[in-house]
Amino acid sequence: MAKRRLICGLDFNSVTDINNVLSNTTLSGFDYVACPIVHPRFRREFEDGKPKNRSCAFTRSDMLLTSQDWGSLIVGKVSPYLQLDSEVESVRKNSEEALEQELLYASHLGLPAVLLQVWSGQCVNLARHVHNRIASSSNQANYQIWVKIPMQSTQEASHVWLKDGKNQLEVEGDPWHWWNTFRSVCNFEKKVGLALEITTDLPDDSAVTRWKGEPVHCIIIPTNIFLTNKKGYPVLSRAHQNILRHFFTMNVQMLITGINHHSHIKLYHQYVEYLWQNIPADDSLTAFAKGYEDYLQCPLQPLMDNLETQTYEIFEKDPIKYSEYQKAIYQAIMDKISEEEKETKEIVLMVVGAGRGPLVRSALSTAQKAGRKVKIYAIEKNPNAIVTLLSQKDEMWGDAVTVISSDMREWDTDEKADILVSELLGSFGDNELSPECLDGAQKFLKDDGINIPCTYTSYLSPLQSSKLYNEVRLAKEKDKHPLVPFETPYVVHLHNILELAEPQSLFRFDHPNKSPVKDNRRYKNLKFKITQDAVLHGFAGYFEAQLYKDVTLSIHPKTHSPGMFSWFPIMFPIKDPVPLTKGCEVDVHFWRCANKRSVWYEWLISKPHILPVHNPNGRSYTIGL
Repeated sequence: MAKRRLICGLDFNSVTDINNVLSNTTLSGFDYVACPIVHPRFRREFEDGKPKNRSCAFTRSDMLLTSQDWGSLIVGKVSPYLQLDSEVESVRKNSEEALEQELLYASHLGLPAVLLQVWSGQCVNLARHVHNRIASSSNQANYQIWVKIPMQSTQEASHVWLKDGKNQLEVEGDPWHWWNTFRSVCNFEKKVGLALEITTDLPDDSAVTRWKGEPVHCIIIPTNIFLTNKKGYPVLSRAHQNILRHFFTMNVQMLITGINHHSHIKLYHQYVEYLWQNIPADDSLTAFAKGYEDYLQCPLQPLMDNLETQTYEIFEKDPIKYSEYQKAIYQAIMDKISEEEKETKEIVLMVVGAGRGPLVRSALSTAQKAGRKVKIYAIEKNPNAIVTLLSQKDEMWGDAVTVISSDMREWDTDEKADILVSELLGSFGDNELSPECLDGAQKFLKDDGINIPCTYTSYLSPLQSSKLYNEVRLAKEKDKHPLVPFETPYVVHLHNILELAEPQSLFRFDHPNKSPVKDNRRYKNLKFKITQDAVLHGFAGYFEAQLYKDVTLSIHPKTHSPGMFSWFPIMFPIKDPVPLTKGCEVDVHFWRCANKRSVWYEWLISKPHILPVHNPNGRSYTIGL
């Protein structure tokens, strides 16, 4: 996939000749211009909701540019002097009318985005007016709102002297809280994004990480944070470079702002472009996941549905998964047949859920490498995949493989397996019903037989992501209950998220299952300690699996199998975002439920606020048996 082009604009406090400015900035390599919708000196006064009579227009004519240029080259800036949250009624009302006028004109021009500054946490009325404008079904506001927030506020805004004499960080002085207030009033509206201004002094690592989980649409880079190298060119400190490199991966635009301190303004753009061009090459997982970042997918149900050839093909391309399976199969074969027995002993290996045969091929090549005799059965319920298996048997495998067209839970045979191999794991380990399938196939396994995998564990962690929350809200369907999207787990390549605590283990399954009564229902309560103020939007799910002995597969962030891309994490959303404060505890209760027809999950938050059970009785989502 071709590398995405860097989009970088140039910010202006005022523009007298917009055509001339566009011409010059384009020649300097910039892609767009951010300029005031109304000249900064043209303050308007309103009486009874109407502007006072003036003999001239309140801003420039729309005929200066084509509609295409307005819609692609200009980001409009709201007048910075507006004070919609002023305690002075006349100031507040005048600001409300002026903002309405500017937003209406932005709609008229067809601007792609409108940039507005938030100066403090006192922004409720400003946010309300913006939300009313963009959320109204009767308006034509197709633009995005870019909310300009500094990464860190000034020292004066950040600290206050309290009565006890201690100098403490005040919540109101934390710019993240300004942003959180604004977007919360706007109901996490997808059109409202963050224009994050990088500051000279950067906050601590945890605060920087929190910004990385927000819907950043634009990074604002002031010229005053640049240093000058020995050759007289602008450069950034290593810390500032690292922040830019992260946001380069987030599909955000850049905006240079401030006075030119070097020989030409284009040098700032050229330097940012240089950093962009020198991003390290993607690893195999990142390359595979391009275009799937934060894209919601319903988990597969291979037990209830027959997979298509395209799905098989994608999973078979993962070299890491099958390499690890080969290691596990090799160790299992060597443990079953000693060096002294290799000429006389033959073992039975069954691949249950064989698909198009990748594990069968792995087992054959591994047996050959080990120099051991292995009789292989390939059991598969999908009649379409059986065609592929039989073709390979006729053309390559011959009598070395017996193909069985049957559900593993229903097939009956007197043959017993020494090794039972499957690849039934889902993103949450058990969510594709591996426990139920392997319990049904366990009757084929000898008492001393080996299961590959032999155990797997699901993991859960709380996450913050406005992006994913909005994606879930947009997943509503007309003929379904409005709660369905919030009670459905999704497979998703997590990207624009903040993990709020380390993942904790949830459900574990062992094979063979030695329990006399096979019951795969589960319940567990997890408690997560929150280390900074945040917003809870749901939970991320992962798994770790032990194939055999020391051979493992994992999508747990800390132990992820390098280069493996067969599984994205799973996400369990919640209906209403939950505000969290530093030091609080998130208690989540999780159930794995089942009846004769299906399996489903239910989840509930009991701290810091009690919320209703999600997906009770599997009303929104089940996994068919």
